[in-house]
Amino acid sequence: MKLINKFRIFIVAMSLAMMGCDTEELHNLNINPQAVNEIDLNFMFTAGQLGTASGGSAGDNRFIDWRTNIGMSAYLIQQLANAGGGIAPGDKYTENFESNSAPFEFFYGDALKNLAEVVKQTGPGGYDEGNKINTRNAARIIMVLNFHRLTDFYGNIPYFEALQGMNGVFFPKYDKQADIYPALLKELEEATAAMSTSNLDDGFSRADLIFKGDIAKWKRFGYTLMLRLAMRVSNVAPQLAADYVTKAVAGGVMQTNADNVLVPMSEGPSLWTNQNGISRAFFPGDGGQPGFLSDTFVEWLKAGATNASEVDPRLMIISGGIADWSAVAWTPINVNPLEQKGMPNGFDAAGLDELEGRPVDQGTTYSRINYLLLKRNSPYIMMNAAEAHFLLAEARERGIGSGITGSAEDHYRAGVREAMKMYTRFDPSLAVLDAEVDAYLARHPYGVEKPALEMIGEQMWASKFLNWWEAWSDWRRTGYPQLTPTNHPANVTQGQIMRRLRYPAAEVASNANFQDGATLPDIFMTKVWWDGGN
Repeated sequence: MKLINKFRIFIVAMSLAMMGCDTEELHNLNINPQAVNEIDLNFMFTAGQLGTASGGSAGDNRFIDWRTNIGMSAYLIQQLANAGGGIAPGDKYTENFESNSAPFEFFYGDALKNLAEVVKQTGPGGYDEGNKINTRNAARIIMVLNFHRLTDFYGNIPYFEALQGMNGVFFPKYDKQADIYPALLKELEEATAAMSTSNLDDGFSRADLIFKGDIAKWKRFGYTLMLRLAMRVSNVAPQLAADYVTKAVAGGVMQTNADNVLVPMSEGPSLWTNQNGISRAFFPGDGGQPGFLSDTFVEWLKAGATNASEVDPRLMIISGGIADWSAVAWTPINVNPLEQKGMPNGFDAAGLDELEGRPVDQGTTYSRINYLLLKRNSPYIMMNAAEAHFLLAEARERGIGSGITGSAEDHYRAGVREAMKMYTRFDPSLAVLDAEVDAYLARHPYGVEKPALEMIGEQMWASKFLNWWEAWSDWRRTGYPQLTPTNHPANVTQGQIMRRLRYPAAEVASNANFQDGATLPDIFMTKVWWDGGN
């Protein structure tokens, strides 16, 4: 008992001694010295740009491009064709769950998450509130780009409650596309107007991969994106479209290829982050996706030509010829423009053999994408000046908005010129001379061979090679070019070109708000709100 009492006295004495110690120092033992209290917003902004360009700044940066931009969109709009190999549900209208899921999972989970953090921390209550004004508003512009791509893919999506997991909103409600688009246009109006050279924005020019802090170019980007969104809703919300076309024109849209929105890419230091995701999908020995051009596209580029000089000069820029491409060499087989041959869509290998009446060696028969466009450090195109001119031409033809200077034909011709001359950023050898453009425009006078709106729609389609998901949206809205659907036995759309993506299975199963708010029925042929073109 005496021993127990002595032990009790010892414990009490030690407790009194501990009470006299520096308790703050003891509490600090529970703080992780490696923890980050503030995130580098410049880094988050750069990561958001990179994630927007290739669908993810971490993990496999080619995932979304390979599955959706290429595998679905490029084949649906018949600029590429695939008779086997790689990922190509859009060629035969089949289902690929990764093609459906990739945009939803990657944009919400990567690019938008990073950009939303920049906007949050530079806004009310953020640790950098009131600072980095240009960074904040550039992030808002890119968020609009990502959100509009998402809603164009699926229809109704989480928007107003999206990206609020830190606030406990783990299953956000779905918003109607008819409500999302006006909000996106308002966001663009505010963000673009707020960017200014008078703002002192530490680190913006270094963090900005796209324009290196050039505010004038950011403004032209914002207003051109506004023009795109306004015209996208023009079939279903004509007054909204007219209002924002007018605002975009007054603000000043892109004029030349010097304004193009390109994200630079690099060979290193990582295969999975800094390289062009489109190039990596096609690169032999890395992705190896077959890169055959569609018969629809090749024949459009050759239309009306009776000699090589009359072929659209883009053919031998976009194609590069019938060629063998291995991991070590590009070996041309036939580079005669008149003899280029596209692969027909909707056929498997056996179907091609039957069609051609012989066993087909695809590699020596059909034209491929030019390897000069698929270098792993090729820039990633997000928007080009040609689109701005084609949208202005369409708006003039349809009488949408006001303030547009120049005729519809003027903008059409300017669009064709910029579209043909845009590829020198990939390689200087891909230049087109002004005389070649002039000759092409003379051979195909505006509104003569076809109705003006059809010519505008077809040229916009051609100008979006590599940016296939946008070409798909343009086709859904305008109906141009007039594509003939395929009808492979395995198709799931009854031989009709898909109108949207299906939601990810995990989202359908886990978000209780899905049934009340999503675009239903969740099938490929359900049209999104603005899709009234064809």
